[in-house]
Amino acid sequence: MITFNDLSLSPKVRDAVLEVGYETPTPIQEKAIPPALKGRDILGIAQTGTGKTASFTLPMITTLSQGRARARMPRSLVLCPTRELAAQVAESFNTYAKYVRLAKGLLIGGVSFKEQDTLIDKGVDVLIATPGRLLDHFERGKLILSDVKILVVDEADRMLDMGFMPDVERIFQLTPFTRQTLFFSATLAPEIEHITNTFLSNPVRVEVTRQATTSDKIKQFVIIAKTSNQMTIDKEKRSLLRKIVKKEGNDCVNAIVFCNRKSSVNIVARSMKKHGYNAEAIHGDLSQEERTDTLNKFRDGQLTLLVASDVAARGLDIPQVSHVFNFDVPINPEDYIHRIGRTGRAGRTGKAMMLCTEREKNKIKAIESLIQMKIPQVKMFFENSNETNSDANSGHSRNWHQSNDQKKTNFKKEETEKKSKQNHFQTFNQETMLPSFITKSFEERQNNHL
Repeated sequence: MITFNDLSLSPKVRDAVLEVGYETPTPIQEKAIPPALKGRDILGIAQTGTGKTASFTLPMITTLSQGRARARMPRSLVLCPTRELAAQVAESFNTYAKYVRLAKGLLIGGVSFKEQDTLIDKGVDVLIATPGRLLDHFERGKLILSDVKILVVDEADRMLDMGFMPDVERIFQLTPFTRQTLFFSATLAPEIEHITNTFLSNPVRVEVTRQATTSDKIKQFVIIAKTSNQMTIDKEKRSLLRKIVKKEGNDCVNAIVFCNRKSSVNIVARSMKKHGYNAEAIHGDLSQEERTDTLNKFRDGQLTLLVASDVAARGLDIPQVSHVFNFDVPINPEDYIHRIGRTGRAGRTGKAMMLCTEREKNKIKAIESLIQMKIPQVKMFFENSNETNSDANSGHSRNWHQSNDQKKTNFKKEETEKKSKQNHFQTFNQETMLPSFITKSFEERQNNHL
């Protein structure tokens, strides 16, 4: 078994890692650190929660421990899609560079330019930034990028989703051609592949899991929420969410609830608080101070439910998240991977539940096509429904306990044979902790329609 002692890191970096309690590298760290220390470009394809942040911070600290930065001329750049992710990367550098003299800077929105200008003027070895704020400083003449030796792009797929790729391309063009590039993405869309082909030089490709896969540690399922009144669907979904959280009981230590719209984030958070749940909202319209305070409460266990937009929650590194609830089916299938990646981290198990209306079923098919796996489904009825209840049948219950490999095999078989055009409905046994009074077997419902 390879340990950090075998990765040629500097003794000071290695000591800092061991102090945190890590002895063996994760697969992406084991594969990415050695070529990164040799100066090779890296193309890393990895899900969140795989330890990819340390796979670039550790070799960077070792490499940059020699030399000093000059005023307004950073020696390295780390580009992140969101303020929260940038702040977490900065924390990682603080942790692992505690015995190395490195000047670090953080350029994100919500902080005054004056404070950041003062930091840049002193000279920084590592500059961590969101693309827009970095270019703001550059265009004001406060940054010179001609001395950048290492450029890191973290979560490039999210950069693409947020429309940052033109900014990223420009930053590539502003930095020296001789720089080392460490490029990380959970998925490799054609647009991202074009960037890597253009700006990376013979990179070492490090892929620790197949593209667009979900962790085997996460139990996933879709709840098909049925109602006869489309005008009240969101209200009824909020009621259903509360019932599920309540039924999960002590198993739900804490959870992130994802919504597609910022307005929905606020409404869902207020609804949960009104009904006695310890919940707060986080989205891009909040100030940086408010967002940081909310995240710290969630991380420290003072907050149980974090209701979030995709942008605000991207890159959160909180290993203890037990559940992820998708209040809305994500608009982009790739976002499903990133959302549920907030749970089942650091070797822990997690549970991901997604509420889906009849109108959103096509989005589920797109997600299943991306991850090449059939997500178990259960059809649930709101309290005002006239439907009666029944227990799960044993065949459907067994399907829930299948491994992800089995589910992927079944998915491929269904796609090949094209046998079933009808949605797969599943009710769950007691282990899933779902409200039994709103479940109904597929067979009985089918008979009622005859």
